[in-house]
Amino acid sequence: MTCSSCGGDNLDGVIDCAACGQPLNDASLPEPSTAVERSLLMDRVGVLNPKAPVHVSPDTPVRDVLRMLVDRRIGCMIVADAGKPVGIFSERDALVKLGTDAASQGDRPIADFMTAAPETLAVDAKVAFALQRMDVGGYRHLPIVDDAGTVTGIISVRDILKYLAAKLAA
Repeated sequence: MTCSSCGGDNLDGVIDCAACGQPLNDASLPEPSTAVERSLLMDRVGVLNPKAPVHVSPDTPVRDVLRMLVDRRIGCMIVADAGKPVGIFSERDALVKLGTDAASQGDRPIADFMTAAPETLAVDAKVAFALQRMDVGGYRHLPIVDDAGTVTGIISVRDILKYLAAKLAA
């Protein structure tokens, strides 16, 4: 991705230019040609109504985390230490990392199975940027963080699909 400010070459998906520090999320986006594209480029992730995050500590037993996912009918948990995200554990992690061995792994800490250092989005990020981050990273969930790096919400690919369906129906 080429920075429009300095012409520096950057890896796809980076937030700021490595050479000049300018944000890349808007500079590389094409001009919108439809109302849906315009909405994607203008709307902030707040319009997706991020869900309140559910936090667990890194030492929480995986059995307890799985029970919380089922009981709360949610797709992921934020693993936090001192309020800051250190990992994320999703239903995909349960399937891929635990698989059929979940019962015998129940007492192990969630830190052994979480995806460490989760990708996050700023509260003022645009919906198009959230969609791009999910696509490039292969994520189905993205934590939303405030300026202090504290998780304030979480969005999922389902939230984006609902948003797009509403925009297309309008």
